[in-house]
Amino acid sequence: MGVSLDQLQAFVAAAEAGSFSGAARVLRKAQSAVSTQVANLEADLGVVLFSRAGRNPVLTPAGERLLLEARVVLDRREHLIGVASSLERRVENRLVVAIDELYPEHALGGLFADFARAFPFVELELLFPLMEDVSRMVQSGAADLGVMWRQEVLPTELGFQTIGWVPLKLVCGRDHPLAKARVEWEELKRHRQILVAARGDGPEKRRLRVAAEVWWVESHWVILEMVKHGIGWAFVTDHVIAASLTAPDLVTPDLQFDEGDWPIALELVWHKQRPCGPAAAWLRARFAAERIGPLAGAERPRSGP
Repeated sequence: MGVSLDQLQAFVAAAEAGSFSGAARVLRKAQSAVSTQVANLEADLGVVLFSRAGRNPVLTPAGERLLLEARVVLDRREHLIGVASSLERRVENRLVVAIDELYPEHALGGLFADFARAFPFVELELLFPLMEDVSRMVQSGAADLGVMWRQEVLPTELGFQTIGWVPLKLVCGRDHPLAKARVEWEELKRHRQILVAARGDGPEKRRLRVAAEVWWVESHWVILEMVKHGIGWAFVTDHVIAASLTAPDLVTPDLQFDEGDWPIALELVWHKQRPCGPAAAWLRARFAAERIGPLAGAERPRSGP
């Protein structure tokens, strides 16, 4: 059985045009050539694809079924050509991007929809580690790009760019003691704090620690559930609170010592010594252009390693 792509193309064109003459116009071939290719395909497959009893050919039940398969084969042919073209332009075959949950997830859908249109043949893996776990993945090569909250001491191998600020709110449950009256700073220290935890044990893990007693939880969403049930208080971002079903059960205490939120800088990080292909460069530019929150005062000096 020697089925060719030209035969399948003639078959699909004839089915879509409703006639061999219409298919010939679409394919810019002689009508006799299209008719011959379809007839040869029928002979090779051993089935009749079109009924020719009327003025125009009509798909048989077998033709209707095989039309679906023919379209898949032709679509994969176009995909193969696209992948080859992408490789010829030295576009990456695969990218891994690690994104801290602090980055608003509602901004990711549109961003990666545009990426899919710009680079349809790049295989993408999105991972969601926390805090300095992001930089560890980029440093080790487990991720090509990372988006994380600002790390006070960043490994020297990594480049970075501030791409926004995310405010953290102090929240507790409706029945928690902190929800009852205006809260002083010292009062926070007397109640259990629930902190987001990276898997490592670096200094970033303790940056927001206030209370003497702490629970560490590897999920902003689970933290909110614990806060809802009065287990402790926590710093959580607006977008996580807004997207959580726990929001009606949370309270933002009246703070005596502060009237605003705690802003956390978001940074894009990459490895300086690894080449940045067109797809990674596109993502770097797009993340920078998204401008999450205010960027004023974003560039401040870092500590050394």
